[in-house]
Amino acid sequence: MDRAAVERGDGGAMPFIEVRGLDKRYRSATGDLQVLRGLHLEVPRGEMVAIVGASGVGKSTLLHVLGGLDRFDAGTIRIGDADLGAMADADVVAFRNRNVGFVFQFHHLLPEFSALENAAMPLRIARVPVAEAYPRAAALLERVGLGDRLTHRPGTLSGGEQQRVAIARALVMPPSLLLADEPTGDLDEHTADALHSLLREMHREQGLTAVIATHNLRLAAICDRVLRLEDGRLHEP
Repeated sequence: MDRAAVERGDGGAMPFIEVRGLDKRYRSATGDLQVLRGLHLEVPRGEMVAIVGASGVGKSTLLHVLGGLDRFDAGTIRIGDADLGAMADADVVAFRNRNVGFVFQFHHLLPEFSALENAAMPLRIARVPVAEAYPRAAALLERVGLGDRLTHRPGTLSGGEQQRVAIARALVMPPSLLLADEPTGDLDEHTADALHSLLREMHREQGLTAVIATHNLRLAAICDRVLRLEDGRLHEP
């Protein structure tokens, strides 16, 4: 099997994510810091991939450029039919809003809004009417076990419940690509394990492609494939 097939983890299916020669550096008064260097990645549609590696190695940076939150310096990123490097900034934003769901270590919920309002936020930003947006968000909150917490504000929810709202928010559009950055890094082991199971279930139910950056080996173990980021490149562990 050739190297590309090994990176995909399959027998040659066309990748949904295709990254070639990716470079990303940060510039400062003291010089450039190159975080990603000549990185290659292929992920077939429907796969859940874990990215592991030491703190500060660039896992978050990789997710940010994959999701169009940050630009890259060289190489190509294709997500489905979209070539991120060839798109104008406004087109990248539109692509991200339509196609990418993000879950971060910290939930970033808006404290003045209810769980329902937070989960529906991507739909409202996309100008989906309330009459459609709220039932869709409520159905997802019900699915993640928060059907009785719709009117609760984040400050009255536990850490695990807040992260469940964040997962519902990430999936409400719904996206074709889920990017999760240490999604259970701020939770105790029992709550984290429950969220791991939920992420896996939602991945299967919605037919998502997912890339998850994590230090948590229990989360990595439930993914289809694990890659280690080291020296700016991805390697098989």
